[in-house]
Amino acid sequence: MLGLTVMILLSGTIFYSIMEGFSVVDVLYFSVAILTTVDSETLEPVTDFGKIFTILYTITGIGVMLSLILKVSMQMRNKQKQLEMK
Repeated sequence: MLGLTVMILLSGTIFYSIMEGFSVVDVLYFSVAILTTVDSETLEPVTDFGKIFTILYTITGIGVMLSLILKVSMQMRNKQKQLEMK
């Protein structure tokens, strides 16, 4: 799941830097802001294709992030239960 999250971050970073012409650091920040649902008004896609990509990227990326958070929290909970049983 972590690998998928990294792939999504990289795809967003590459897309926005090439298609929208933003710097790599700016688009990495923008990509993380989208996936963590932090409001980021620093960058805004200019092209129609960029706007459509952002819609799909947001829907897909937030779903993946939620899955990652759920998986990590379940592992932490299971570890805590194991420690309590000892």
